Amino acid sequence: MKVLITGSTGMVGKAVCLECLEDPLISEIVLINRSSCGIENPKIREIIHQDFFDLSSVQSEFSNMDACFFCMGVSVAGMSEEEYRKITYDLTLYFAQVFISVSPKAIFTYVSGEYTDSTETGRVMWARVKGKTENAIMAMEFTKAYLLRPGYIHPMKGIRSRTKLYAILYDVLGIFFPIIKWISPHKVTTSVNVGLAHIELLNGCNKRILHAVEINELAERNHLRRARKS
Repeated sequence: MKVLITGSTGMVGKAVCLECLEDPLISEIVLINRSSCGIENPKIREIIHQDFFDLSSVQSEFSNMDACFFCMGVSVAGMSEEEYRKITYDLTLYFAQVFISVSPKAIFTYVSGEYTDSTETGRVMWARVKGKTENAIMAMEFTKAYLLRPGYIHPMKGIRSRTKLYAILYDVLGIFFPIIKWISPHKVTTSVNVGLAHIELLNGCNKRILHAVEINELAERNHLRRARKS
């Protein structure tokens, strides 16, 4: 299968890319970034493109895809609601509309957040904007669209957040990850499991909103599928 991944210079997108490289189900990976993610592999074709609000010159590269794994995102820290909405909502919806126009039979995944506000009316700004984005994606005519709300993601395989504050936080929390996992097993996952879950969604899922527990279940399903074929 042929997949498009956004955000592979970030923690989640890179995790998804690394797992796609190892899964025989994925035959080709197309990455689109503003700067190179630095991963070289025969499976990968990377597009460097600066203006994500104008994809007219590259949209033909998105045709005949089986899926778009949309992993782009920004930290809300220090951003106004208008700034955050432009990147989180406007950009995502524009990208999704361009993608569906050239790959109408593909699935679309969107990495959101555990406490996303689907009502769009709560007090937390980022949660409202994410909720608005989720709702708009679900209203589009994708064959299937899935929303991932992973909660705490424990980074693995040397992956680090590009946001310095988050990288430090992950370093600290990583020490206590076994305890966190024991206390709240349904609220935590790993970067590997997030990547595996994306791949397994190509085989379908009866839920559209996936929290950490469903992400971990999909990852286990992926392990079982690959074990049967080995």
